Amino acid sequence: MIKQSTPPFASVAVSDAYQALPASAREAAFTLRDLIFAVAAETPKAGPIEETLRWGQPSYITPKTKAGSTLRIGATKAGEAAIFAHCGTQIISTYAATFPNMDRIEGNRAVIFDNADASAPDRLRLLIRHGLTYHLQNR
Repeated sequence: MIKQSTPPFASVAVSDAYQALPASAREAAFTLRDLIFAVAAETPKAGPIEETLRWGQPSYITPKTKAGSTLRIGATKAGEAAIFAHCGTQIISTYAATFPNMDRIEGNRAVIFDNADASAPDRLRLLIRHGLTYHLQNR
């Protein structure tokens, strides 16, 4: 687990979305949430992040700077935790090319894992940072 002060949920709806995740994915999802807030705090270019719901999933956006692309936390149909990026971006494909065969990748939209703690946090930090600053890459 990431050791830092993660804020309370932005709304009851977001909290409910986490509680609705399969038990098999919930702990990893909370670990991902902690990591997203930690990376955002270390990435001033992203600006403040907002926790909201998109497509019924807890989502993290950068509304003030518009620097990032939406990152979502959810579960696969098989009940595995995943971090999702917009499929029209290169966030997941860049991650997969940078770290070939190191994580389970679903097309260009998700990184899937059984346990976020088992995944290398440094790799996930790079993925999250890329997502939170994605639109700055092309400016």
